[in-house]
Amino acid sequence: MFVMGASGIFGLWNWQRNSYSKDILKLEVLGPTEIILGQEIEYAIKYKNNGNFRLDDPELILDPPAHSLADGKALERKTLGKSELGEAIYPGEEKTVSLKLRLLGKEGEKGTLEVSLSYRPKDLKARYESSTTFTTIIKQVPLTLEFDMPTKNESGEDFVTRINYFSNVGYPLLGLRIQVEYPPDFEFVSSVPKSLEKTEWEIPVLNQSQGGRIEISGKIQGEVGQAKLFKAKLGVWQGGEFILLKEAEKGVELIKPSLYIRQEINNNPEYLASPGDWLHYEIYFKNIGEDDLNNLFLISKLDGEAFDFSTIKSDLGNYQAGDNSIVFDWRRFPKLQYLPPMEEGKVDFWVKLKDDLGNVNNPTLTNKIFLSQVRQEFTTKISSKLDGMQRGYFQDEVFGNSGPMPPQAGQTTTYTVIWQVKNYYSDVKNVKMMAVLPAQVILTGRMFPEEGASKFSFDSQSREIVWQVGDLKRGEGVFSPSPNITFQVSLTPESYQRGRTAEIVGEAQISGEDGWTENTINTKTSSITTALPDDKSVSREMGIVQ
Repeated sequence: MFVMGASGIFGLWNWQRNSYSKDILKLEVLGPTEIILGQEIEYAIKYKNNGNFRLDDPELILDPPAHSLADGKALERKTLGKSELGEAIYPGEEKTVSLKLRLLGKEGEKGTLEVSLSYRPKDLKARYESSTTFTTIIKQVPLTLEFDMPTKNESGEDFVTRINYFSNVGYPLLGLRIQVEYPPDFEFVSSVPKSLEKTEWEIPVLNQSQGGRIEISGKIQGEVGQAKLFKAKLGVWQGGEFILLKEAEKGVELIKPSLYIRQEINNNPEYLASPGDWLHYEIYFKNIGEDDLNNLFLISKLDGEAFDFSTIKSDLGNYQAGDNSIVFDWRRFPKLQYLPPMEEGKVDFWVKLKDDLGNVNNPTLTNKIFLSQVRQEFTTKISSKLDGMQRGYFQDEVFGNSGPMPPQAGQTTTYTVIWQVKNYYSDVKNVKMMAVLPAQVILTGRMFPEEGASKFSFDSQSREIVWQVGDLKRGEGVFSPSPNITFQVSLTPESYQRGRTAEIVGEAQISGEDGWTENTINTKTSSITTALPDDKSVSREMGIVQ
């Protein structure tokens, strides 16, 4: 009797279990099958109980596609339980759960959403699970990544490649990186902007309709006729993995040199320019190949904020104002019309630099020369500019001067001298200002500020006074207060100086070491006489020694 009862119960439970089918729960995902990179995807996860059983303790697990983002962060597995789905799914009940994300990847890459819903049919202990997937393809990646570089280059010569990038993705891309793979025998020299380990560049944010450029300079070696392949990848790091969004590649053929180009400015191949300079550019080109060269065009394209392009002068070159280039046509230059092996020709032009370069940091001048298949780029550095000022006063609020005015021969009059220095375009080291005191002038020892005395010296033999200013940052004295020192001198004119002005401080010289060009900068100021042009209380007659 007991055995039969237990058997009956087991049989009923087994019948109930076997009579239940997972097909009773319908689970499906609705969403786009194709998307554009950056587009927000909304998946609708729908489930319905088509049976007569109640389905208890539902749990929905969402495994997003690889490289998914939500709110700018990597999207992880998501589990929904009773609080989101309720205690049970009742017969005939239908619900929808929404999931929004953005998918990263390259064109043609697939992202698969995996969904599973587990539950326990009423009166059964066993849990069942229904699952499904949905795949979305990245149909379009509206990103531009391309190389801008010559298709041919001479082995061992300077080589410049530019990588242009642009986004038309309707979503800000964060944390982007561009990686470059160089061909063998390529020597990296520099890049703008600076790189991470010479092969990677960081792009913090790239908005829609924004882009940029990376310029890489180096040298490439190899046999004539060899092809060298450059590769670039645009992507983002996520969880230690580099997710590729766009890639590009371009090859360059190594050719035998046929032309040698050199440049001189003001008869100097290593010229260092200064603001306000007139520059005489001379471009020499030589046929170092084995064949005659005919009907050549030479283009010189200037680039730099310091150029005053309105001053360009060339007797035979044609200036193109739109792109700041000078074109030299073979019809006007015999050497461009016909250049036999080992012969050299020359073109030239003049251009002036602006007197004031504004707020330019480490200014440079670039001349890009195009001749036949050869492209040569020359860079010229511009020295910083030091300005020194010395002013003299009788009436002042620092020391209060004394003595006859106009000055009298044989009698002593004191004067106040102010020195100031300005530095413009790059950092300058070891700046100093010096001048010579006439025999009739001595230092009184009064100085402001008093601590400035430690940087001020006087040689009684040479009668030279020196102010060691020290190192000056770019713009110091121009965009910030000028370093200055004030000191007092006394003048006792001699009788032969009657009837004219007397010198108080000789011409001052200012010098320093330019950290950008690594050369020494020198400039001068005019001397100070008893005429005291900066002191408005002193008339012309008051400056004449009596």
